[in-house]
Amino acid sequence: MQHSQQQLTNLQGKTALVTGGTKGIGRAIADKLAQEGAQVIVTARNHPDDAQLPHHFIAADLTKSADVDRLSQEISDRYGKVDILINNAGGLTTPPGGFSTLTDEHWENELQLNLLSAIRLDRALLPAMIERKSGVIIHISSVAARQPLWNLNMAYAVSKAALNSYSKSLATELASKGVRVLTVAPGATKTPPMEKFIADYAASAGISLEEGYQLLLSQAGGIPMGRLAAPEEVASLVHFLVSPAAAYLTGTVYAIDGGSLPVV
Repeated sequence: MQHSQQQLTNLQGKTALVTGGTKGIGRAIADKLAQEGAQVIVTARNHPDDAQLPHHFIAADLTKSADVDRLSQEISDRYGKVDILINNAGGLTTPPGGFSTLTDEHWENELQLNLLSAIRLDRALLPAMIERKSGVIIHISSVAARQPLWNLNMAYAVSKAALNSYSKSLATELASKGVRVLTVAPGATKTPPMEKFIADYAASAGISLEEGYQLLLSQAGGIPMGRLAAPEEVASLVHFLVSPAAAYLTGTVYAIDGGSLPVV
């Protein structure tokens, strides 16, 4: 029985691309997929600080069409195909304060980073998946898409909500073509960007780091499990979803938030 389960989750012979894969959730996903047998490629705007990064790294700014084309061509030349695409690159780049603080540039940057980059890369890699009638795409979204905080993450939440809608539409289109599309929506996760966000928020409010952490949690309705997620926990969910064990799953958003969403 154990041997059968391992076969269902084994990724031997698969090639995976993880965007934003040099740190945080992306790095945890890349490490997990490699541990389960996949050949892993990671991409990010800048070379990683970790000189010992065990995965093949290709620098690319996915907000630029030319970089996406170059990335796609290099992968095709070197690996021939991508079986698993993890669209993880993204982030919160806008200031707090609500609609009056957000300029056109803020909105455009957030949509480029969190929505259009994924669309651009999907468009580059999907034709080969469709031709092989095989492939899995995971979009890393956020629970903010369903629970936006107007004074903290308005543009980010809107961009992730749009990503959810796009992902569902794409899944429906590709379901009969052998390609699965799923969305993973982490809640608050213990990553360097999250820790910096909490520190900056606390500093701007003139409160301690612990007070800033508790205030943020209270604004989000709290986390019933009482802690942030570990990146490795998100990675374990992603691994299951891209594996043969999840062969009948597509078009669904999976929240991994410690129970924080206050809705069914």
